[in-house]
Amino acid sequence: MDTTTGGGSEANLDRVQALLNYLADRSERPVAYQYEPPGGVPIRSARSVKESMTILNGRAVAKQLTLDRQGFELVNHETAVQDFYDDVEVKAVYYPELAELVKKAAGAKWVVVFDHNVRNGPKVPERKPGIREPVRFAHNDYTLKSGPQRVRDLLGDEAEELLRHRFAVINVWRSIAGPILESPLAVCDAQSMKLEDFVGTDLKYPDRTGEVYSVAYNPNHRWYYFPKMRKDEALLLKCYDSATDGRARFTAHTAFEDPNSPADAPYRESIEARTLVFFR
Repeated sequence: MDTTTGGGSEANLDRVQALLNYLADRSERPVAYQYEPPGGVPIRSARSVKESMTILNGRAVAKQLTLDRQGFELVNHETAVQDFYDDVEVKAVYYPELAELVKKAAGAKWVVVFDHNVRNGPKVPERKPGIREPVRFAHNDYTLKSGPQRVRDLLGDEAEELLRHRFAVINVWRSIAGPILESPLAVCDAQSMKLEDFVGTDLKYPDRTGEVYSVAYNPNHRWYYFPKMRKDEALLLKCYDSATDGRARFTAHTAFEDPNSPADAPYRESIEARTLVFFR
């Protein structure tokens, strides 16, 4: 297993040891409800297991981490958005900003920004649409099945022609209220993962069933995070790539409890936006 990041050895990096939640049982297909399930049905059927993992500080090697190799990269990016809780402003201002950012970073021809979520645990009880808690379970947002299906869902008659060529789904994740001190995001180097580590999981909605990947434990997984991410930084994560030429195709990620977080750290406030990326 290659333990370098394009020139910098992981042996020289700062790190934390933390518990990550992995899928514990692969004997039955996991199901996760995105609404209140029927009586007696758990909101998530999958049982998780906590594994102690080393999580490397990626800042020292940030310039060596790429979307096509590790599956993620950190970039500086200013935004003109004033209120990330205002959906109208986010769609009018942030979406065009991200389309240009991702187009340049990925070397793409066309980018469609199609949705976003804001993460803020204390605001979840307010039941405002689009606000959710951080996900503390290793996962990847799209699968071999649901990646192409998203193109079909969103682009209709154009989809089949677009699917004949390479495309990707890239998420853009950032802080929206100062440095992230609580529940930072850990991302797994795609070069340290195998396709068998990803387990198809049904996402149940009132009107449809989607699919994501849960992640099974593998001691070879190499995790990174970027401490104290700021509002002028963006983390790009490749959650799907149709290419099968050896480049990163999926990027497992999860929130985790950073042992260095102060006890009185403010709750994490972040946004993730999802984009479809076309190369021709």
